[in-house]
Amino acid sequence: MRALFVTTSTTQLAPDHPTGLWLEEFAVPYLAAIEADITVTVASPHGGAVPLDPKTEPDEKQREQWARPLEALRHSVTLASVQDETFDAIFIPGGHGPMVDLARDATLHALVARHDAAGKVIAAVCHGPAALVHARRADGRPFFEGRRATGFTNAEEFLARLKDVVPFLLEDEMKAAGADFHSALLPMLSHVEEDGNLITGQNPNSSEGVAEALVAALHDR
Repeated sequence: MRALFVTTSTTQLAPDHPTGLWLEEFAVPYLAAIEADITVTVASPHGGAVPLDPKTEPDEKQREQWARPLEALRHSVTLASVQDETFDAIFIPGGHGPMVDLARDATLHALVARHDAAGKVIAAVCHGPAALVHARRADGRPFFEGRRATGFTNAEEFLARLKDVVPFLLEDEMKAAGADFHSALLPMLSHVEEDGNLITGQNPNSSEGVAEALVAALHDR
């Protein structure tokens, strides 16, 4: 089995607001996947080393625990280089970066449309679903239309003090794209939604739940 993990290449959310990948949202699913004998390819728009959000720089214990995913993040391939390949799953971790680059990435959207039409697993966590708000299905309908899903909520963005900094509010954009949006009763609690081949997680604390759902979905196929 093969999974494509798609990360941001962005380092700036706005002036004076550095961003990048939220490490936990990549590292936890990456380890779960390789431990389940799933081959992971890491891709980003620019390829090369993936930028980390400064707030998620690993401490010494995490560097040891997440050594393999950290090494993988040093050598991402470009999305263009895998645009004609087929994977069993596409997974998009968050950090605010995807709101800047992946939300409008035509290469990723074409990959998603093709894999979705084939019933392959599409998964995203936290701000990862931002990469799908402008995506469309093979028949032209919005990707999220009529699908039950979750992502980083307006309340969580407010608590992060970035409500007026982000280019859009993810919850609002997902709803505008037709998502049947659901979330935990309280901010920052783990919450995962599954709807057919779509798996979404609400926030960083949902990383483990998304990882488990992704591995289970691949092994059930």
